[in-house]
Amino acid sequence: MNADDAQRREFWTRRLEEGHAFMLRVLDYPVRECGEKLVSLREAAAGAGVEVAFSVRPHVQDLPRLFVLREGQIPGFLQAAGAMNRRGWVLKVEDGYRNRTMQKYIGRIPWIFDAILRKSIWELEGRTPDPAFLFRRILTLTAQMPKIGTHMSGSAIDISVLDRMTGAEVDRGAPYCEMSERTPMDSPFVGSEAQRNRAAITEILEEAGFVAYPYEFWHYNSGDAYERILRNDREPAQYGAVDWDPDTGAVRPIEAPEKPLNGLDEIEADIRVALQRIGQAGAAG
Repeated sequence: MNADDAQRREFWTRRLEEGHAFMLRVLDYPVRECGEKLVSLREAAAGAGVEVAFSVRPHVQDLPRLFVLREGQIPGFLQAAGAMNRRGWVLKVEDGYRNRTMQKYIGRIPWIFDAILRKSIWELEGRTPDPAFLFRRILTLTAQMPKIGTHMSGSAIDISVLDRMTGAEVDRGAPYCEMSERTPMDSPFVGSEAQRNRAAITEILEEAGFVAYPYEFWHYNSGDAYERILRNDREPAQYGAVDWDPDTGAVRPIEAPEKPLNGLDEIEADIRVALQRIGQAGAAG
């Protein structure tokens, strides 16, 4: 193992463990659901004359992506998108609200699961992780409980940023959904331009009322437990995990939101299949 590889491994492990501890704080954080409806980001952007791009990639099981946020977040979203336009950028929304199916399977999409598994094998210096270890990593990277999956609160967006003239993606050191030591917002393993862009994008979102999730450079929140904790605010979160009626925009709090969406038996089965996909010898222990 060379020194650079050791530094990358140490950083990855430390930040992912910090992320797991953060998730446990979110799990315990009080929520006083306000009942705000979910509102279309496409319609809001069109009505405001703001240029916003939206991912065309299907979600899990080829479901359409749900580009909605809580009604109270729309002014901040439009403020951020407009500020990016003036800078010569276009805010691209990669993901918005997730229903139960989306959140359950987002971390089990083969290319995402394989990336997390490969990184875990690397982290463990060639050993195959057991299901509990991999669940821990998936929990941090693709929240596996409604209570901590703020996409299920309709209060989080995943974003990329495009150059308004060329359509090229603004350099952030890696593309959306990167699963590596480049993923944490403060990663030292991306170039100086990428670091500057991450900081500038975060500044724009923060001025509009959103906070950056420290462990993924694409994820921003407001009004939920993530924001409250990151701002050291002791007030209950106003947005919690909800089921959504697309016809009316109405939301209903999810019962038992702390219950995991995937069991260790499902993760174990996925590990066995993934090891065959990636050609890695061994089995889950």
